[in-house]
Amino acid sequence: MSRNLIVLMTVMMIAVSAAAQNDSLTKKDTLTKRDTIWRRGGYGNVTFNQASFSDWAAGGQNSYGGNALLSLFAKMKSGKWAWDNTLDLAFGGSKIGNQHAQKTDDKIDFNSKVGWDMGRNFYLTYLLGFKTQFTEGFNYTDTSRTRISNWLTPAYLLNSVGIDWKPSDKLSVYLSPVTSRTTFVEDQMLINEALLANQTLFGVPPGLKMKNEIGAYFKLKHRFKVMQNINLSSEVDLFSNYEQNPQNVVVNWEEVLAMKVNKYINVLIQTQLIYDDQVLIHRANGTAGPGTQFKEALGIGFAYRFEGFGIK
Repeated sequence: MSRNLIVLMTVMMIAVSAAAQNDSLTKKDTLTKRDTIWRRGGYGNVTFNQASFSDWAAGGQNSYGGNALLSLFAKMKSGKWAWDNTLDLAFGGSKIGNQHAQKTDDKIDFNSKVGWDMGRNFYLTYLLGFKTQFTEGFNYTDTSRTRISNWLTPAYLLNSVGIDWKPSDKLSVYLSPVTSRTTFVEDQMLINEALLANQTLFGVPPGLKMKNEIGAYFKLKHRFKVMQNINLSSEVDLFSNYEQNPQNVVVNWEEVLAMKVNKYINVLIQTQLIYDDQVLIHRANGTAGPGTQFKEALGIGFAYRFEGFGIK
């Protein structure tokens, strides 16, 4: 059933693209270049932090770290068709004293939506999403570290057909009753370790490299001005697996509060909350089990926004 649904969704995507092309061809005698509008831009931020101690009576350890964030978008509007693409990249780390350097952020997140305007800001939409990380991640103790993730371990591929409500560029509410969510794990060493322990690896059964789920999907993206020079971006993803414990909704909620000091200096506060009952959390006491994951980061650094330009 899952494979057939993936094939069906792929065919629908091809049909949507073909219809868009045909629509453009049938109107080429009456449309001009101004009927297709592209908007491209993005946002970049780099932050650094450092602390140094010398004969400090109260104690302390030297430390340094930094984070980098790049968010890009490319959006097209042509007649009744809209195509939105976003790519979010983030990476950061820190080092305290003689401890191992540790990641503080690591994200690759790509989304592409093709929609047909049904009126009243509602779009019949196909959505493709992909998430993974750049490099390996570790679980740390006082004396050692254990590798628990890596590039494409995990990786998530989303194929979805639904309705997208977009009253403005700052708000999108997407709901799909038919979504395929595929989890990939490619690190063979971690796969073997999970097999020996008879444990799932990010929800993938022991010894396998992928798992496909069919369910309902909800995505909310909202960006608004809190007050002068302060903007809040919020993104919420919810997924319910029809075939296994549909009541255990997978949650991914990200918030970014950007406070502009001047043209190039920003203060960023980022939070992320994740809950997935199939993902095991490795705790410092040696136990592992499902739980709520939460991350918060505050940074002050160089920022630059480029948007509002395009080709008409």
